[in-house]
Amino acid sequence: MTQKHSRPTLAYILKGYPRISETFISNEILLLEKMGFTMRLFPMRQPRESFCHASVKEIQAQVDYLPTELLPDFHRLLRPNIFLAAKKPKQFKETLRTAAQGVNKGKELATLKHLLQAGYLTNNHLERDSNIAQLHGHFAHSPTSVTMFASLLSGIPFSFTAHAKDIYTSDKEKIRRKIAHAQFVVTCTRHNKEYLQTIAGNCPTPIHCIYHGIDLNLFRQTALQPETHNPYKILTVARMTQKKGLPTIYKALARLQQKGIKFQHTLIGDGDDREKILALITSLGLEDHCRWIGTQTHEEVLVHFKASDLFVLGCEIAENGDRDGIPNVLVESLAMGVPALSPNVSAIPEILIDGKTGMTVPPSKPEYLEKAMVRMLTDKKLRKRLIAGGLERVKENFDNSQWIQKLAEIFREHNEIFR
Repeated sequence: MTQKHSRPTLAYILKGYPRISETFISNEILLLEKMGFTMRLFPMRQPRESFCHASVKEIQAQVDYLPTELLPDFHRLLRPNIFLAAKKPKQFKETLRTAAQGVNKGKELATLKHLLQAGYLTNNHLERDSNIAQLHGHFAHSPTSVTMFASLLSGIPFSFTAHAKDIYTSDKEKIRRKIAHAQFVVTCTRHNKEYLQTIAGNCPTPIHCIYHGIDLNLFRQTALQPETHNPYKILTVARMTQKKGLPTIYKALARLQQKGIKFQHTLIGDGDDREKILALITSLGLEDHCRWIGTQTHEEVLVHFKASDLFVLGCEIAENGDRDGIPNVLVESLAMGVPALSPNVSAIPEILIDGKTGMTVPPSKPEYLEKAMVRMLTDKKLRKRLIAGGLERVKENFDNSQWIQKLAEIFREHNEIFR
């Protein structure tokens, strides 16, 4: 039975929920609830992991999963769409026309699925809960496709948040069309905002930069330690995918080993490139110095941050154009007083100002990464400067409570029912 709310509801359409790697979304939902928003969640997929961060358990929003697969779920998807087409023939026809405009060759089935999911969402939920006043898609690709189609079918306004892969690997014309239909767009870096504004051209839809930020009460080191350990403790938290540039890190670590520098590297995360990365560790002879411990919760990651001398990423632009925005782990590292190092890809210089709040190097250059690691591990004056600068940068620019307050103001500005 559909839950009835007494207050206007903000509905989020998500790719999956909850997801360990998308804590910024669950944090956003929780903080909006604490600010008085009634939330409702419509994920397109079940969670990938069997566990979640503790903060997810605090979220009060009702969660309704949409049918995920086109063929296995076709019977569940088709019936509500038939009913909806009969009830709203004009809106259904207009939505079909919009969907047809955005179909890329080879993506016909995906577009059909998104359209049917939108019809299912509209008929089975939006038509039954009159309090839902705004739809918001998280990620500019499939979740926003479903959100836009559901908006056209229901008449409920929509907005969306764009992140990284969903921007840089998507068809620009499809993104432009979504921007044009939306009330407003949110993205998580200034670099992304400039890119989206270029795509949008003369479209008047406002595009806002809202950093993810972090919970400064959670990521806080009680006693900062500029001194390093022996062997050096080096940490990486990253999904095992091409854009994370893990091979660059391990090639740099192999150079450290060749110089006789003692270290212990820990990798937290998982992904499609797992076997490839583990094989590389073996081929480089790094088994005694490197360990992989898989995906961990926030609480477990905090333990590793506290024991680390240096945090390292190897970010690069993948062959398909995918790249990071600002990895949240960089912000978390600085908040924990752990100096951070990464290639200067995309928006990373917005958090790591080279030599001031962290260090950056060119991508795919293990020799540069290795030299920077040595400096950051051995130069005490540099470490003190980076630790102090990093902490200040995070406190002034990446407090998630302040950014979610700005996001709440944007929702209220565009939809007076939330005021």
